[in-house]
Amino acid sequence: MSAPTRTPGPAWVRDPASAFGARALRERLLGPELRHGPLGWILPLAVTVLAGILRFWNLEQPHALTFDETYYVKDAYTLLQSGYERQWPDDANDAFVAGSPAPREAPAYVVHPPLGKWLIGLGMLLFGSDNGLGWRFSSAAFGTLSVLLIALIAQRLFSSAALGGVAGLLAAVEGHHLVLSRTALLDVFQMFFVVAAFYALLLDRDHGRRLLARRLSASADGAGGLPRPSALLYGPWIAWRPWRIAVGAMLGGALGVKWSSLAFVAVFGLMTVLWDVQARRGAGVRRWLAAGLLRDGVPAFLTIVPTAALAYLATWTGWLATRGGYGRDWAEQNPVGAWGWVPGPLRSLAEYHRSAYTFHQGLSSDHSWESGPWTWLFAGRPVLFYYVGTEDGQGGCAAASCSAVVTDLPNPLIWWAGALSLLVLLLAWAGRRDWRSGAILAGVLAGFGPWFAYPDRTMFFFYTITFQPFLILALTYVLALAAGGPGATAERRRSGLVAVCLFLAIAVAVSAFFWPVWTAETIPYEQWRLRLWMPSWG
Repeated sequence: MSAPTRTPGPAWVRDPASAFGARALRERLLGPELRHGPLGWILPLAVTVLAGILRFWNLEQPHALTFDETYYVKDAYTLLQSGYERQWPDDANDAFVAGSPAPREAPAYVVHPPLGKWLIGLGMLLFGSDNGLGWRFSSAAFGTLSVLLIALIAQRLFSSAALGGVAGLLAAVEGHHLVLSRTALLDVFQMFFVVAAFYALLLDRDHGRRLLARRLSASADGAGGLPRPSALLYGPWIAWRPWRIAVGAMLGGALGVKWSSLAFVAVFGLMTVLWDVQARRGAGVRRWLAAGLLRDGVPAFLTIVPTAALAYLATWTGWLATRGGYGRDWAEQNPVGAWGWVPGPLRSLAEYHRSAYTFHQGLSSDHSWESGPWTWLFAGRPVLFYYVGTEDGQGGCAAASCSAVVTDLPNPLIWWAGALSLLVLLLAWAGRRDWRSGAILAGVLAGFGPWFAYPDRTMFFFYTITFQPFLILALTYVLALAAGGPGATAERRRSGLVAVCLFLAIAVAVSAFFWPVWTAETIPYEQWRLRLWMPSWG
């Protein structure tokens, strides 16, 4: 385990010819090449298996539609039946849970894109729609896979298999991530696609810098070891970056779950261009700013944005390919207009989006479990998804009164430590321009910052799941610093490693303590109250 360090800079005196060799350029742009060996896969897979066990264990409980499952599970069912969402009677939950769903024929007006609901429906296709395993399977699968991605991201960011394992372990046992992975809401799918897009960005960063090093060094051949002056003026064109297609597809998937992913499109797009600007500067390109913006920025935009748009449009295939969806015939009823040349289904879809955006802008109804973003880093008001109280002898209760609870309360130690770690990353980015800290902070900014623009909107704590992986990465960064860097003495590294292992052990113990209220176990009422460390938690 080693601390995240800056890429070693060039020597003070170096032969100019050697500075533009392929190896020298790669080391300058990417740092020394590290090989993780078998641990590079063993540790990520191990924490993924642990995450899967925790997420799939007793997944069918509680046998009820909890919180917003009442909307998304039933929407998923009608998508499978009709290709679009349909209306339900007001008292449809009991019949649905009993295995007798009876939706109405009329289309339903929904304000979230369909991809997350299609994914919920996939689980019901596999395991049926009359049990929690069916409607929660996809959430658990995508939540488990996101742990693997978090481990691989940390391994690549910090050049350490051990730190990848640390990040994966923290994500595997963290309660907020666990509960969202065990509940059929949309947000866990949004988080997965965001994390996958970030991982693809990291792969593209490395790939683009390797290409830059290769092409610049090739231009030095036959010229005394130095690139031609014209080659160093702007540097080479590197238009074909296949990982950026993956970035666009994943961001389109995130948008196909929730529109709040637009912030990630903007932030990630800006970040990849800034990385390329810095790469050209580090490589010795003279007009690095203009080259990065034009030779990298424009191709990045033309690759990522259209791919994201097409991927997003594909998520509406069911609505477009059928005739009965809400607003599907709007264009036929409004045939005249400046956009008459646009195909009718697309005009209808555009009008649907305008209407849904207006709805989101005006969403301000009071809710007992709502919370503002200024409370989120403190976990001030987690959402109680499910609560059933029983008495002695009922439902396995062996006390005077018992509770079965599902709350998206995070592991307090991990969550609060992750929030405090953001201060360290701010200092690292401001003081050392550490690109790793900047990348992590960018993920937090995209998932957290935009919500402050809507102070009157009804919001919930579980929206934070989109930036929870970046809190995990921030905490991993700080734990790496605590463990001691390569220049630390053996005694310092030994004491640091003990401190990190102790923190991880306590974090796992805290998760074990809160496990019953994340998984609807029946516990004495006093035990439920014992876990309410803040009045706003209950």
